[in-house]
Amino acid sequence: MKIAIITETFLPSTDGVVTRLKEAIKHLREQEHEVVVIAPDLGVTEYEGAIVEGVKTTTMPFYRYREFSMPQKRVKKLLLKHDPDLVHVVNPALVGVSGVYHASKLNYPLIASYHTHVPKYLEYYRLYPFVPIVWWYFRKLHNYADLNLCTSKAIQGELQDKRFHNVHVWDRGVAIDHYHPDHKNASMRERLSAGETDNKLLVFVGRLAPEKEIHKIKPLLEQRDDLSLAIVGDGPEKEALEKTFAGTKTVFTGLLHGDELAQAFASSDALIFPSVTETLGLVILESMASGLPVIAAKSGPTMEQVEDGKTGLLFENENTESMIEAINRLEDEELYKRLSSNARKEAENFSWQKPSEQILDYYYKTLEVYQENQAKSSKKSKVKVTE
Repeated sequence: MKIAIITETFLPSTDGVVTRLKEAIKHLREQEHEVVVIAPDLGVTEYEGAIVEGVKTTTMPFYRYREFSMPQKRVKKLLLKHDPDLVHVVNPALVGVSGVYHASKLNYPLIASYHTHVPKYLEYYRLYPFVPIVWWYFRKLHNYADLNLCTSKAIQGELQDKRFHNVHVWDRGVAIDHYHPDHKNASMRERLSAGETDNKLLVFVGRLAPEKEIHKIKPLLEQRDDLSLAIVGDGPEKEALEKTFAGTKTVFTGLLHGDELAQAFASSDALIFPSVTETLGLVILESMASGLPVIAAKSGPTMEQVEDGKTGLLFENENTESMIEAINRLEDEELYKRLSSNARKEAENFSWQKPSEQILDYYYKTLEVYQENQAKSSKKSKVKVTE
């Protein structure tokens, strides 16, 4: 099978979507399927034997942190050039619109996957009036697809409530060998804690943006002087957050990759996860694989991954006292050891093998649905001709 994957983000960018796509592409190539990735042109031309076709990028005035690709005719040319058996549009929003439109016009089987909860993000940018419009926009795009995917049951339910059709869950996964407690490293802990290695060390990993609600962590550091925080990542809010956390025991590392990131997880004491806007939150599973309890705000997708008192501790969103109480519970050494052990055991159930096999199954399912839809359309046409 030849698959064209059209995505709003790909290498060398690093986020949960890119990680998931990398694992899927590896599996598809191992099974000897052809893969073409159409993505923002950031200099990458090949990955694991898959062709990467770059399309023109631009920066947004309100989000200069990264480059985007807008809808463009080149997507149609690339689809005609490679003539895939199936098109998978990942997170259709900008260049993905061209993917959806031209795949439909050229009559290719189409699958679309929903990874970024943009309607929820708008609340953090005070763009409330646009929420209904954005929901309409995404529903329209996704309902061109023969089959839709999302990354958690909570989001599946929300999309179904919003009348997205034929929505399935693409399971989560983690590199269980790469993220492991054995990567604990004394020099990394010293770096993350600015030398105060005896402090309880919390780590946040992710994009530094308003919807991540990182500012909510600050009261913890004001309440207790034996806490340190490492913020791993980069993004448009970095300067603002550096000002917010000035004077606290906080270290900003910037982006970490590969072994350094694995060491950062394993050398910390717990992951702090304050966001309630995620469709999944891949860093949750990465931290659990590293043997870290997860301290997280309650949300549907998060509660699918973290069991309170077993693999982590949950707190009420926008409730500082609840968050502080969750952190204080970590002082119970027996509980902490149990949380750490359980987190690792739970993560071991979620290697990338299953979701990578699953996406191939969904591709075959999409071909079946496409053929069924074509047969229905053909019958309707015959009825109209007869009439």
